[in-house]
Amino acid sequence: MPHFGLMNEDELGPIEGPLMRAKLHIRCGRRRLFEGKIPMGIITLYDALNSAMQWYIADPERLKVLHTMKGEDMRNDKSVYEVLTRSRVLDGSFDYGEFEKLVDTALTEEMTAYDYQEFLKSLESVMIQLGVMPFDEDALPPEDPSTF
Repeated sequence: MPHFGLMNEDELGPIEGPLMRAKLHIRCGRRRLFEGKIPMGIITLYDALNSAMQWYIADPERLKVLHTMKGEDMRNDKSVYEVLTRSRVLDGSFDYGEFEKLVDTALTEEMTAYDYQEFLKSLESVMIQLGVMPFDEDALPPEDPSTF
């Protein structure tokens, strides 16, 4: 994964760890898309989104104002997305179910003809709503080219 060797998630803690992971995966996922490594870019961005959502709910102050329902598993990414949408942190314009289908396709197909522009724009909108983007990529540890 793009963050191996660039960060120690445990050392950063439950809030800063997922945030750094999300940023590193956003950077790497975009690069992979631009390089034509579309399936790996999509999968990397899936991890970025899930890390970003976990970062968001890791903050006790943010968590306590979310509209959760009894029995919702906040370790389940789809549930977290639904809570964030219900709580109006996210506007709901991003189709998480379609994203999951896209990830499933990325796991089994090359997708060389896939036009990722709208997907990337939509995903970046979610990252902006969560407060993960924009960020200064130059402030991140330099990429390791051996990460694919």
